[in-house]
This record gives sequence, structure tokens and C-alpha cells, in this order.
Amino acid sequence: MEKAQEELNAKVVATEKVKGETIFHLVTFSLGREEYGVEISSVQEIIRAADITPVPGAPVHVNGVINLRGKIIPVVNLRRRFGLPEVEANEEQRIIIVEIGEKRLGMLVDSVSQVIRIPSAVIEDLPEEATSLDENYIKGVGKLESRLIIILDLNRSLLVALH
Repeated sequence: MEKAQEELNAKVVATEKVKGETIFHLVTFSLGREEYGVEISSVQEIIRAADITPVPGAPVHVNGVINLRGKIIPVVNLRRRFGLPEVEANEEQRIIIVEIGEKRLGMLVDSVSQVIRIPSAVIEDLPEEATSLDENYIKGVGKLESRLIIILDLNRSLLVALH
């Protein structure tokens, strides 16, 4: 976790070219037994999941809001967003603060793993049979050794959740 925050603080470039191949920098996190990734360029910071204030009438996916240095930020519960069962709050949970265009949002996740570099050659599109059109918030799946990392499209997975 600390290593992920250090690399994030170093403002690593989201993509780079190595021998003509695009390398993506991803912050990885878990929801249950699955591992997900988002491009580091969208991630502002990672904080402990605490002091989320519920908001009456908010969409079911939104846990509430947090006050982060004077800014009110909505927190999307990714477990709810993806239709996964709820879990008890625990010490491993984190809020990943992301910026999408002009919007700043928090993503409540089970835990944050690390920052990884993944070549575009090992990222495949998800077969269209695996998702429905209205829930297609996956950019692709990265294959690293024995790991599969689901790469999220933040615009689709988060902004749609707020409407």
C-alpha cells in the first residue's frame, strides 16, 4: 500500500513507449477475489476509508460524501456498483480518489494492491458475451503471469453511477 502511494506521489506518467510498445501504469485494487486496475493518471490519492457521510436520496451505488481538505467528494461503493455482496467495514478498505474530467470522485475498494506497469500486448478486450451493453465498464483484461487484472473505464463505471 505504501509503495503504491509513493509511486502515485511521484506522479508517474500514465503511459510510456518502450521499444515501440505502449506500457500502461495502473493502480491495482481488489474487490473480493478479483483484481482491478485503473490508469494512474486518473488517480489523485489513496486514503483510508473513514468518515463517509451518508446522503439522503443519493443513488444506491453512492455510499455518501467525504470532506477532503475542504472539498466535498462523492464516494462510489464499487461493490454495489458491480453487484457484488456487501462486506463489513475493515482496516484494509481504501478510497481511491480519481479525477474524471472536471469531476473528482472516490471509489470505495476492499484493498489497494500496488502500482504496476503492463504492456499493451498483454491486454485483451473482454469478449462481448461476458458483459451486457449497459454495464460495459471494462476497458480490457491484463494477463500477468497467473493474474488477470480487469482494467476499468472510469467514465463508464463511475460517472454512470451518479446519474
